[in-house]
Amino acid sequence: MAEPKRIVLRDGTVRYRTVVDAGRDESGKRIQITITKDKKKEVEDERSRIIAQRSAGTLIAPNKITLGEWLDQWLEYKQRDVEETTIHGYRKALAHIRDRLGHVRLQELTEDQVRDCIDDIVTSGRRRGGEPGTRLAVSTVEVIKSRLNEALGRAVVRKLIATNPAQYVRVSLADKKTDKRERDRSKPWTVAEVQTFIRGIERDRLFAPLLLSLMGLRPAEVCGQRWVDIDLDNGVLSIAITRTMQGNVKVIEKDTKTASGERALPLPRGPWEELKRFRAQQARERLLAGEAYTDSGYVVVDELGIPLNTRQLREYAYRLMRRLGLRQVRLYDARHSVLKALALSGVPDVILAAWAGHTNAAFTKRKYVSIEPEDMRGAAAALDTFHGAQPIALGENL
Repeated sequence: MAEPKRIVLRDGTVRYRTVVDAGRDESGKRIQITITKDKKKEVEDERSRIIAQRSAGTLIAPNKITLGEWLDQWLEYKQRDVEETTIHGYRKALAHIRDRLGHVRLQELTEDQVRDCIDDIVTSGRRRGGEPGTRLAVSTVEVIKSRLNEALGRAVVRKLIATNPAQYVRVSLADKKTDKRERDRSKPWTVAEVQTFIRGIERDRLFAPLLLSLMGLRPAEVCGQRWVDIDLDNGVLSIAITRTMQGNVKVIEKDTKTASGERALPLPRGPWEELKRFRAQQARERLLAGEAYTDSGYVVVDELGIPLNTRQLREYAYRLMRRLGLRQVRLYDARHSVLKALALSGVPDVILAAWAGHTNAAFTKRKYVSIEPEDMRGAAAALDTFHGAQPIALGENL
């Protein structure tokens, strides 16, 4: 092993330097680390440390890659495993990080910088849907932080950094309390509101497709439904593809997001009968339109057979809600109402998750089944029985 080289600087200062082979990078290029110290012994110790870490597979070679550059590489890597729409969502989420920390060298990124960045995103991260520069929903920031944590975790695996500086960063408790206190959260429809909507749209042309939203299908699943996937003889609906939107502009037809999302559901009597009627109505519309009709095979189409996208279906439903004087809720929120109603009706967790297209029943209940005061009336009635229906006088001790 070569001795460290003695170097005399212009001012007469003596230093020692050597070069250590640190292996090769992903492209096969040789990596060399230059060590410069005031004393020969310091150079030798550092060289021994690097060689030992290289042998143990724990060496983190110095690099100048920035966080922004690494996020670009990570997104390219993730494209192998997730869909185009998911990558689009990842890119949007990480834009907040890139704006604030993209210039920082990856190996110089600290936990304090990540924490301050997350705090800033909470308080001033909003870009649209309100006053730019105002508070962003904590739930949104937690998604952003999760994506950053995943990207930095991969950097650790690739030995670009020794530890993940985002691993233990959390949205502060104070910000969570402020978000809970100040943010208006849209509540899914009650059973009465669902029934009012159904009665009010019975004569609407798209009554049957809207009923699919009210049996728990995602909007992208409703818009992706094809007649070939519906067995009208036996009343079974199969979900095989979805038609979703990227950036609320580009329509993307794709497989279900997960294997559990591809499922077959028995049709309730109402949607089953309405789908039969809608199928017959589309046949009449096809005859009337002649060559102007587009036979796409989709269920949710206009009078000329042109498929509707999720934005068009959502806006159509909003118009109906306004006409009926109902609270305007997203069609996706109707899914919450459906799954909650199934859970409160005693449907087993495993069936609830399968109906929703999930693999984890606990996730289904945690995400979609929120209990409101009116849902607990039965518990109050049970307590009346327990109390012997006798009101308890104020100040009376039990």
